[in-house]
Amino acid sequence: MKTFEEIEALAIEKKGGADQLTALLAQNDYMKSPEELEKVGDDRWLAMFTKTIFQAGFSWKVIEKKWPGFEEAFEGFDTARLAFLPDEAFEELLHNKDIVRNAMKIKSVQANAVFLRDLAQEHGSASKFFAEYPVEDQIGLMELLKKRGSRLGGNSGQYALRFMGKESFILSRDVVNALIRENVIGNESMSKKNLNAIQAAFNHWRSTSGRSMNEISRILAFSVGPSH
Repeated sequence: MKTFEEIEALAIEKKGGADQLTALLAQNDYMKSPEELEKVGDDRWLAMFTKTIFQAGFSWKVIEKKWPGFEEAFEGFDTARLAFLPDEAFEELLHNKDIVRNAMKIKSVQANAVFLRDLAQEHGSASKFFAEYPVEDQIGLMELLKKRGSRLGGNSGQYALRFMGKESFILSRDVVNALIRENVIGNESMSKKNLNAIQAAFNHWRSTSGRSMNEISRILAFSVGPSH
């Protein structure tokens, strides 16, 4: 496994220089401090979970264009209301042309409202839970999202964490390919063994480079992605 400085040098070469890499890293920089993240309303977590779930396997641009309709249809993603969504309201959503009418994904909104309400009861707020969850155990957080949430396994949960501002990595195809190149993992399998190895590698690079998890995962992706 290379030092992170060596990996960053690969990304710099790919992207045409250190200034260009710095500019790319500054784009879409969503990261918030734990204090900022704790102040976010739990309704925004439900909204983001919903957005990334509906984007999965679908055009992100279409979901973004329709998003005001989602906000209206789900009444601002109030977790208290949506946790107890009556059958007639669900039926109305299935016929609402302002959203994407995927029954299983619509059902996930209610399930994730219950999940977030449970976190709020356990920790004071769901935002407080996510803000305080240790960055060094993202794999544990991903497992919790998969087990207790609905349709939040895989990249949907990871993208939600990133877009909400939680310091995190995303196991995109390019990142996974970089991890294989660095012999962190031997294949694309997201087995428990591989996930633990991934977490250990990210923790090592974070402690030795001073970079955030966001920056590390993006630099890994840039080191194997298309050249400038």
